[in-house]
Amino acid sequence: MSVLPSQSDPASAPAPGGTPLRFGYGTNGLADLRLDDALALLSDLGYDGVGLTLDHMHLDPLAPDLAARTRRVAHRLDALGLEVTVETGARYVLDPRRKHGPSLLDPDPDDRARRIDLLTRAVGVAADLGAHAVHCFSGVTPAGTDDDTAWTRLATALTPVLEAATAAGVPLAVEPEPGHLLATLADFHRLRHALGDPEHLGLTLDLGHCLCLEPLSPADCVRAAAPWLRHVQIEDMRRGVHEHLPFGEGDLDVPAVLGALSASAYRGLTVVELPRHSHAGPHFAAISLPFLHTAAASSTGRRLPPDAPPPAAPAGEPSAIPEGSTA
Repeated sequence: MSVLPSQSDPASAPAPGGTPLRFGYGTNGLADLRLDDALALLSDLGYDGVGLTLDHMHLDPLAPDLAARTRRVAHRLDALGLEVTVETGARYVLDPRRKHGPSLLDPDPDDRARRIDLLTRAVGVAADLGAHAVHCFSGVTPAGTDDDTAWTRLATALTPVLEAATAAGVPLAVEPEPGHLLATLADFHRLRHALGDPEHLGLTLDLGHCLCLEPLSPADCVRAAAPWLRHVQIEDMRRGVHEHLPFGEGDLDVPAVLGALSASAYRGLTVVELPRHSHAGPHFAAISLPFLHTAAASSTGRRLPPDAPPPAAPAGEPSAIPEGSTA
C-alpha cells in the first residue's frame, strides 16, 4: 500500500521551508467530460492547474481554428486561476488504428513528420496558453529497427521541435515511458548528450514509472533528475508493474517523493495521471487532491489546518460498472 502518515505522526522528511507544490489533474483522466466542464471541476476542487492532453475531445490540435480555440481556453484558464502543462500522449489523435502512432521512430519519414507536426503544434498551443512545458515521449522501437537507428531517428525528429520550443520559450519535457526506446532516466541523458544538452530540453518525470522500473527509489530519482525537471506526473504503482493506480492501491511512498520535489525547488505542476479511470474521473479527482495535500504536509512536518479535508472519498462512490463497458 502507498505510504501516507497520519497528520499527528508526520514522517521524517526534508526540513520545513521547501518550495510549495502545486497540484494538477490530467484531462486524459477526464475524457468523458467536456473540456470546459473538466476545467471548472478542477477549479472547484481546488487544483492549481491541469495537465491538458491535446485530443479530439479536448482542444483538438488537428481541427480547424486551433488558434481561436486556444485563445478561448487561455481565457478560461485565466478566469479559473488554473496553470497548465500541455501533454501530447493522446492515444489515437493521429491514427485511429494505432495507439500512439505514428511515432518519432517510424520507418516512414512521412509518418515521423506527422508526429513532428503534432509536437510543433503543441508548442504553439503551449506558448499561447502560457504553459509550463510541452510533454512528449519517444515511442516504441519498431520491429526490425536496430538501436542505433532508433536513437538517430529520435534525435533527428526532435530537432525541429526543439527549435520551435526554443523560439517560443517553452521547455520540451521528454518522458521516459516503460516499453519505449526512451524508458529510463539514463535514456533521457543519452538523448540530452546526443543533442548537445540544449537549454529547452527538459524532463517529464512520472513518479510511478520510477517505482516501476528505475533502480533508484522514486525520491532518489527526483533528486537525481532535479536540474532537468520541467513536468511531473504522479499516481500510485507497484514495483515492476506498469499500471497507473489510484492512491492507496500501490506501493509509492507519496510523502517521500513530494518531500523530495519540494526540497528540489521544483516549481512546475505535479499532475495526477489516471488515464484509465475516466469512467469515474470526477470521483478520483475529488479524492486525490486531499490525499496529496496531506502527504505534502506530512513530508515537511507541517500541520494541516483543523478544517482541512481528510484524504478519504467524498460522499458517493464511483460507478460500479466495469471499466471498458459501454453502459
